[in-house]
Amino acid sequence: MVDATDLKIINILKSNSRLSFAEIGKQIFLSPSSVRERIKKLEDSGVIRGYTLRLDQALMGNNLEVFIMLKIFSGKFKSALSELESYPEVKEAYRITGQHNFHIRVALRDQLHLQQFIDKLVNFGEPTTHLILSRVGKE
Repeated sequence: MVDATDLKIINILKSNSRLSFAEIGKQIFLSPSSVRERIKKLEDSGVIRGYTLRLDQALMGNNLEVFIMLKIFSGKFKSALSELESYPEVKEAYRITGQHNFHIRVALRDQLHLQQFIDKLVNFGEPTTHLILSRVGKE
């Protein structure tokens, strides 16, 4: 079970997971060893499943980010799933309910790259594309 102190640690890690145990401990008035034990417990229990890297896609040459809603054709689900997993442009993909089967976040170089990517997707279903203008709120 996660208590109030664990939640404080989680919130600190969400903003900067590279802080030392000592730095976290200073913020919540715990010893570094107590912080280490609590984080280890959170990792072992699966509450913390990993640490990730946030990249600036524009600085990596991907000037376009889009959401694509994909309605998979009947009988194409398994092949679409394995194909989507192999595309480096796909940054996140979710299987969802409703008219569409997938909600995908994709990072692309430019409009031509987007067109080429959509051309791949039409083999599996009907894509609906939404250009991301900016990120709003928490990440």
